[in-house]
Amino acid sequence: MFKKLEVDVEKFSRELADLKQANKKNLQKMGVVRFNPFREAGGDQSFSIVLLDAQNNGFVITSLYGRDANRVYAKPITNGTSSYSLSKEEKGAISRATGS
Repeated sequence: MFKKLEVDVEKFSRELADLKQANKKNLQKMGVVRFNPFREAGGDQSFSIVLLDAQNNGFVITSLYGRDANRVYAKPITNGTSSYSLSKEEKGAISRATGS
């Protein structure tokens, strides 16, 4: 009886370790910044949103809303930064997501 319990505990321990490892890649951090890119008109209808995993990998999406057009940009994030240049608002969204 104790041998079966020991085997079960070992099995559950391995499964838990596997789940913890897999969870690191799940999106678990989010940051949002709303802003007005055009100071002369409008409100804070533009935004940057970032979604990151445990290692601060993920992506940022920025939407620039204007009267005549809406532009949307996506940039990959690796270790909390990007190979693309990041705006002040995108960096702010990353800071909110990472708590730094």
